[in-house]
Amino acid sequence: MRKIRSILRLKIDNKLSNRKISESQNISRDSVSDYLNRFKGSGLTWPLAPEIDDFILETALFPSVIKANEKVLPEWSEIHQEMKSHGATLQGLHTEYIEINPNGLSYSRFCFLYKKYLKTIKSSLRQTFKAGEKVFVDYSGDTIKIYDSNSHEPRIAQIFVGVLGASNYTYAEATWSQNKENWIGSHVRMFEFFKGVPTMIVCDNLKSGVTKASRTDPVINPTYNDLAEHYGTIVFPARARKPQDKAKVEGGVLIVQRWILFRLRKQIFTNLKDLNIAIAKLLTELNERPFKKLDGCRHSAFKAIDQPALKTLPVTPYQYREFLKLRVNSDYHVEVYRHFYSVPYQLTGKEVEAIITQGTIEILNKGTTVARHTREYLPGNSTLEQHMTEAHRRFGAWKPEFDLDWAATIGESTVAVLQAIFSKAPHQDMSYRWANGLKSLAKQYGEARLEAGCKLAIEFNGPSTSTVKSILKNRLDLQNFEESVQKSEANFDHENIRGRDYYR
Repeated sequence: MRKIRSILRLKIDNKLSNRKISESQNISRDSVSDYLNRFKGSGLTWPLAPEIDDFILETALFPSVIKANEKVLPEWSEIHQEMKSHGATLQGLHTEYIEINPNGLSYSRFCFLYKKYLKTIKSSLRQTFKAGEKVFVDYSGDTIKIYDSNSHEPRIAQIFVGVLGASNYTYAEATWSQNKENWIGSHVRMFEFFKGVPTMIVCDNLKSGVTKASRTDPVINPTYNDLAEHYGTIVFPARARKPQDKAKVEGGVLIVQRWILFRLRKQIFTNLKDLNIAIAKLLTELNERPFKKLDGCRHSAFKAIDQPALKTLPVTPYQYREFLKLRVNSDYHVEVYRHFYSVPYQLTGKEVEAIITQGTIEILNKGTTVARHTREYLPGNSTLEQHMTEAHRRFGAWKPEFDLDWAATIGESTVAVLQAIFSKAPHQDMSYRWANGLKSLAKQYGEARLEAGCKLAIEFNGPSTSTVKSILKNRLDLQNFEESVQKSEANFDHENIRGRDYYR
């Protein structure tokens, strides 16, 4: 029709001959003459009125052709909705159309007119999404203040938004932050709201969901990936700085901001629960608002398209878990949030994985569970006896009474020295160390010499491990101590000693 308009303009306005027009438009002179004659007989005037579109012009110039080609056109909005169903193709829908209308449009004309229809819909709806295939998730840039009932200080609540691709069915809720635990919790509640799980989650590249953003090989956060495995879905991050990859949720966020957050702007909330109740009420209204260019609303489209195609929810909802890569310390413990948990001592220095839930800490080495502890929320340590070395296990079970019983088998002096050691020890660890020192002396010098050495240490008023060790090392216990003392006494009746009488 554009070429016919050009022919009419060149002939009527520019007064060109049919030959010149045919040369400029690259058509035959007979065709030029035919078009001009048809225009004269159509009753139309030049210039054409603004309301004369190509279809009206074609009808006026070729009435017999149009009448012969009149077809029953399909309802394109219904075709568009059907295209969102799983396995739907234009060829299959055309086949169904021909079964009802045997003299209907050809397949090529069917496709042409459908694509023409798509251009009349908003750009955000041009992409076709399969039923139950994708949910788009993100946080709204706008937030809501919640005021503490006592201090009246405001606290910012974040708004999570999820939009199903095929039906635009929308979910929204408020959380305290965008951290990993809130991010995962929002997904769990969203799936409960949908009463099913889509095939794919399309998310932004926030750290709670994506550890490393990449166009080709993104790294999904282990907890987020664990959630996806629990629900039998997959995570597909959008490309960085490519909002068109998640246009659905971008539009959904904008709608939530306009139709929910804006309407709540003058209300004052003092807790998160009341805010979410208000959001849920407005969310129902949002999902039941009629479409402007399609039949129905988000809720009816969800019931007809997405809900039947969603995967069934698991029997139990996902329990939040964190995954950490840790290295075992030299004391065969790993640190999780300032608390230390033991693992078998053979793993000292090796890398292990910790799976953290609200109530337990599970530690794995190469996929095998090697330790399981009750989770503690205060600094400290949790040590299982079976993880200790043999020596450390003995130390952990040691009591002073054990060594006093041992000392009694040797002699009273050994018991007395050990009791004196225990009374001076500032801590039980030192008692254990000093008692072991005495035991090592018994192995090195024998029990008889240890008893004799302890007896001398008591006489020297130095009952300690170091004193006993010095006595045994210098063999003082083997000498007749009384005789040695007598022999070493000074003889004052000596000729070189003047005596007191000399100074009188």
